[in-house]
Amino acid sequence: MIYTCTLNPAIDLFIETQQLKPRVVNRTNNYDIQANGKGVNVSFILKMLGIDNTALGVGGGFTNSFIEDTLTKRGIPNKFIHTDQPTRINVFTRVIEEDTEYKEVNSGPHVTKQQVAELMRMIEKLTSKDILIISGSFSEGINPNILVEIAKLSKVKRFKLIIDTNYKEVLDTLAFGPELLKPNVEELEKWFGSKILSQQDLIKYCEKLIDCGAKNILLSMGSEGALFVNKDTVLRGDAPKGVVVNTACSGDTMLGTFVAGMCQQKSLAENLKFSIAAGSSTAFKAGLTDFSDVEELNEQIKIETVRRDSK
Repeated sequence: MIYTCTLNPAIDLFIETQQLKPRVVNRTNNYDIQANGKGVNVSFILKMLGIDNTALGVGGGFTNSFIEDTLTKRGIPNKFIHTDQPTRINVFTRVIEEDTEYKEVNSGPHVTKQQVAELMRMIEKLTSKDILIISGSFSEGINPNILVEIAKLSKVKRFKLIIDTNYKEVLDTLAFGPELLKPNVEELEKWFGSKILSQQDLIKYCEKLIDCGAKNILLSMGSEGALFVNKDTVLRGDAPKGVVVNTACSGDTMLGTFVAGMCQQKSLAENLKFSIAAGSSTAFKAGLTDFSDVEELNEQIKIETVRRDSK
């Protein structure tokens, strides 16, 4: 079974308005309310692609009830550790006249030590037949060192661990051989304390992650596409053209699609190409892709083999 784990879920409020001016009532063109959180999004994408999964997480209040209800209605089993404070609401405002998106992201509820321990007890039940995907930021009270504890568990219990979060503690999980990391360029720069100026630098730092123990790297490069790196192969895919509406969930879409492709035993090149197309489709919409335009976008993408043999 595939498990996603969202340690700071959210309800996302997407707003489109013609203009945004201070001290006046700004009437909006439209709005959309969506159950969100990076792992929650990955669960949605996996389910759309026919991959059963269970969503784990931490959250509380009427906002988390909305997320749980949405997951259930879409046929996704879910188990959340409930907090005393409500799950956060984030706001993404698209201003047409400025051709700009404003992102207002809240910190989330406080999680107690007892609730963290309860979460760990759930994860301890995973086995060698399972995959755990940890995505996104952590709520207040969850120390990023939990990544290392979960990585140690993955080694002992032999489940596959996939990580998509920006904490520097990700580097401390490498000794335990995570199956896949999905950083972006900004996160690579943060982890290694260096400005990255070229594709050669990107590949170099991805290969450092591999040398330190990660098995696979899926690097999101935004409008430049994506890289896939493992010990044998470096693949690069460019991005299709389109009008960017919302960048909030495109990386989650790419990751969920790539994991689905792994389960479906697609070739690496085919999987990378389709995953970039799916992520781009989400970027061109107000919410997650419905995959209706992904085949068309897929045709625009070219995959280049940068390296195919072992170093």
